Amino acid sequence: MFYSIKLLIKFDNYQYQKHQHSILMGYQIELRHFAYFLAVAEELHFRKAAEKLFISQPGLSRQIKQMEEILQVQLFIRDKKKVVLTPAGHYLKGKSEELFHGIKDIKRHVQLIGEGDSGEVRIGFLGSAMQNVIPTLLLELKDKYPKIKTSLEELSNMDQVEAVLKDELDMGFVRLSRVPATLQMTTVYEDTFSLVLPENYPMLTRNYVGMHQFANDNFILFSKEYSPFYFETIMGICSDAGFVPKVSHKTVHAHTIFKLVENNLGIAIVPTALKFGFQMRVKFIELKNIDQRALLSVIWKKDNPNPVLKNCVDLLLK
Repeated sequence: MFYSIKLLIKFDNYQYQKHQHSILMGYQIELRHFAYFLAVAEELHFRKAAEKLFISQPGLSRQIKQMEEILQVQLFIRDKKKVVLTPAGHYLKGKSEELFHGIKDIKRHVQLIGEGDSGEVRIGFLGSAMQNVIPTLLLELKDKYPKIKTSLEELSNMDQVEAVLKDELDMGFVRLSRVPATLQMTTVYEDTFSLVLPENYPMLTRNYVGMHQFANDNFILFSKEYSPFYFETIMGICSDAGFVPKVSHKTVHAHTIFKLVENNLGIAIVPTALKFGFQMRVKFIELKNIDQRALLSVIWKKDNPNPVLKNCVDLLLK
């Protein structure tokens, strides 16, 4: 009797699992599932995500539930107060972002090919790269590959790294000592540093002996968050001269640095190339006799699929 009941329960469980499996096999992950999931993952609010997608909230909930059933994993923990991603949800969010970036790239390249162009390269840069390296690269690209389109975006070092990692930029020009292992980094320009003084600074440039002469001055620097490598290099220059600089102002723009120096609010140390980009009432002393150099490097993702990136890198590093 008990044996028969046990067999019957096992048979019922088998039939239920078989039925559930057939239901799941009838579903397939579609692009819309990823779009719906990503909207909820970004908003962490089903009503707001539904409004963003122009669908009903119950309909969105059904789509997410269906996706969880197909994947056989919980993507969100939800209660009356909040919605949070599970570890699996966090992973899927990153992969979904990569998926849509990839689709966007495909669409862009297909359109460019359809227009008779051979491709596009997206370039990030620091302001100092615009003084020499980038103009030369753009002119050579125009000459050798006239159908390649370029787009430029000025960003901080770390913003460029993040954008290259996410395939939002193809290459960037940075001042960093290291980058993640998935990126390639090569130095493309070595520059000296120059001291920037107000035009009326009470010392003639020919009377310059060494950085120790400026131990009591206030310094204006690029923000450490904007360029950690630059910040530490300037600190090293001053340390070698026997003092720790008194930093009065920090900024992310060279123009702001020069404007502050011009108004006698401090002095600065910048890559020498920047002296050619501005016309202000300041004077420069090139620091030729120090060990530190301003290194500008190009970075790109090693597995970047953009077919025109190699041509750009080859021109740059020839």
